[in-house]
Parts: sequence; structure tokens; C-alpha cells
Amino acid sequence: MKASCSISLVAAAAVLLALNAPVCASKTDSRIEASAKQSYVFKTYLKGDDIKIESKNGVVALTGSVSENSHKSLAQDTVADLPGVKSVENKLEIKGADTANSDAWLSDKLKIALLFHRNVSVGKAEVEVKDGVVTLRGIAESQAQKELTTEYAKDIEGVKDVKNEMTVSGSADNTPRTPGEKMDDASITAQVKMALLLHRSTSVLNTSVKTRKGVVTLSGKARNAAEKDLVGKLVGDINGVKSVTNQMTSD
Repeated sequence: MKASCSISLVAAAAVLLALNAPVCASKTDSRIEASAKQSYVFKTYLKGDDIKIESKNGVVALTGSVSENSHKSLAQDTVADLPGVKSVENKLEIKGADTANSDAWLSDKLKIALLFHRNVSVGKAEVEVKDGVVTLRGIAESQAQKELTTEYAKDIEGVKDVKNEMTVSGSADNTPRTPGEKMDDASITAQVKMALLLHRSTSVLNTSVKTRKGVVTLSGKARNAAEKDLVGKLVGDINGVKSVTNQMTSD
């Protein structure tokens, strides 16, 4: 009798677990989908794209279309870093894609790379690319900011030269560089990964990026101390980053 009762209890528990599992998975999937849509990256950089997000048991499928290849990578990196996500199937198509290494393609890559950095005035800059040569026009708040914009632009993969014709306003612009909504960790991680990939001096580095409450932890291998410092400098200037813990090793 006792054995029969124990078997019955085990069977009942198994049934309850089986019934509860889909409910828990459904809640997690709904949270993943909502978090992705409310993320800074999706609400800012990807707001003009047609992206559908569907999560099933933590496996997220991205379908629809985006305007640029960088947007496809941004969407994947953002979703992949959300809690509960096991993997991402990126089926996004690129509409009207420009030929790789073309001036239009390079211009789009340059604009989004500069947008990530809070200490450049790309919002007031005009970017023109011809045969790989970049011309920047518009307004910089200071000479230092103008020079930093040139430095970042020159370091973008594919850029041959930069002509910075921006004028210096001599006054600070108090306009917020990021939207009022909270910057989420997944968006920070995605921006950092994309920025390191787009910059020539860091594109070949195998860097692991983790973000918690705006604090970015970097790990991986740098060729030397100068390269390690450069990664820290680039990451520290990304929108939303509060501080950087650089655990990269170097020779």
C-alpha cells in the first residue's frame, strides 16, 4: 500500500511539473520579447526597421528586415544578452543593401559608430564619403571634440582619410546625448561589441564583454598594454557606460 501511494505521489508531482513548465516558459518568452522591444537599441537605432521578435523556450527568432548590416548585428547582440535567452536565430534580411566597401556602405557604418560615442557631436555633423575619404562638416563644441571626432573616424575600418571641416562653436551643448529612458545592460553590451568591431584598431581582438548596471567588464587578449588601454578608452566613451573594468591580459 505504501509503495502504491508513493508511486501515485511521484506521478502527481510529475504531472504538476509538466503542467507548470509551459506556463513558466511562456512567461519567460513574453518577458524576453518585451525586454527586446523596450531596449535602448531597439527604441533608438532600430526604430525604423521592421523586426519581429519571437521567443520559444528561450530560443529567439528574429525575422523581418533592417536597413543596414550593422543593424542586423546590433539586433542579435542585444537580444543575445537578455536574461533567459539561450540562442538567437537571426533571419533578418537587409533591404536595399549597399555593396560592401562602397562609399554609401562606409558612410552608414561611420555614422552608427560615431553615434555610440557620447563625447563626439555626430548629431550636428554631416558625413560625406567619396572613394573612402571622409569629409566631416557641422559644429563641434570644442577643438578637443573636433579632434576626437577625427580620431574616431580615422579608426573606422575602410576609411582611407578624414577631412574635418567642422567649425568650433566654443560653447557647450546641454542637449542630452541619450534618450531619457533608462539605458539597459543588453544595449550597452551590444553597442560596445559593435564599436570594437567597427574600429580598425580593435576589430581583430577577441574581447569578451559583460555589463551589469552600466559597469562593463572586459576580458580577452590584447597584444600589448597600449592596445589594452585603447580598448578601455573606446569602451569608456560608449553611451550608457558608467565605468570599465578592464581584465584583458597583454604581453
